[in-house]
Amino acid sequence: MTPPPEILLVTGMSGAGKSTVLKTLEDLGWEVVDNLPLSLLDRLLNALPPEGTEGMQRPLALGIGARTRDFDAAQVVAQVDRLRAKGGYEIGTLFLDCDSDELARRYDETRRRHPLALDRPARDGIERERELLAPLRRWANRLIDTSHFNANALAQQVRAAFSRSGLGDTIVSVMSFGFARGLPGDADLVFDMRFLRNPHWEPSLRPGTGQDEDVAAYIVADPAYADALRRIEDLLLLLVPRYIAEGKAYVTIAFGCTGGRHRSVHVAERVAGRLLNAGFSPTVTHRDLAAAPQDALEGHPIGQ
Repeated sequence: MTPPPEILLVTGMSGAGKSTVLKTLEDLGWEVVDNLPLSLLDRLLNALPPEGTEGMQRPLALGIGARTRDFDAAQVVAQVDRLRAKGGYEIGTLFLDCDSDELARRYDETRRRHPLALDRPARDGIERERELLAPLRRWANRLIDTSHFNANALAQQVRAAFSRSGLGDTIVSVMSFGFARGLPGDADLVFDMRFLRNPHWEPSLRPGTGQDEDVAAYIVADPAYADALRRIEDLLLLLVPRYIAEGKAYVTIAFGCTGGRHRSVHVAERVAGRLLNAGFSPTVTHRDLAAAPQDALEGHPIGQ
């Protein structure tokens, strides 16, 4: 089997944020396995990749800690050294530390029991765990002290340190649809284009779509078009990078008109082009483009 391009052991104090780190890494496209017994590590590395990921070189994050079966800090160090000696494995260790008072406060606030002090005060378990993990803390090549981090701040730091090019990138989608056929259920942002004049009521334009030049020219000639589209594009160029920075896996931008064949199609194509020029890679879909034009769906033209 081809080894993962990168292996990261995630360990540290219980309550210091290991679950947040592993979830964030998974969102970034890493393969994540938590609490794997060390004796099964070789079997994991030799196993077939998950279905649908064949041929993908995904880094691997392994969550280990005092709660992991057969855990022994010295054995973890020895196992990693052995794998490095075999060659082909790039292995790092991230240790999550936290002040004992802060850990005790978190356990008190959540009313959870410390895994090493189920029948004793949480502080007893915290100090016992700190002793058990001391060799790993000294040996780890990365350390994050989460004493003053909330979950969002920790996730942001993990994204900054462990994002990998082409892995877990936010998928930006632009779509058109017709309100008469229902709202798309997966849209994050919906823009209503029904304020623009409707080509459906021009007999020569009705059979066409927003992808046709004459239909597009008719839509663009609307007095409200230029200013509205400029403002929408400016808004999206502000929001999309913020969604990406927050680690959102999918951002779907939907443009609707009445039937989903003219105005929304043209605007979706234009905005996708603007996003592409700004450095994004949007996919474009037209949900209702193939639907037949129907007067009953479109209602009545203004003034008639």
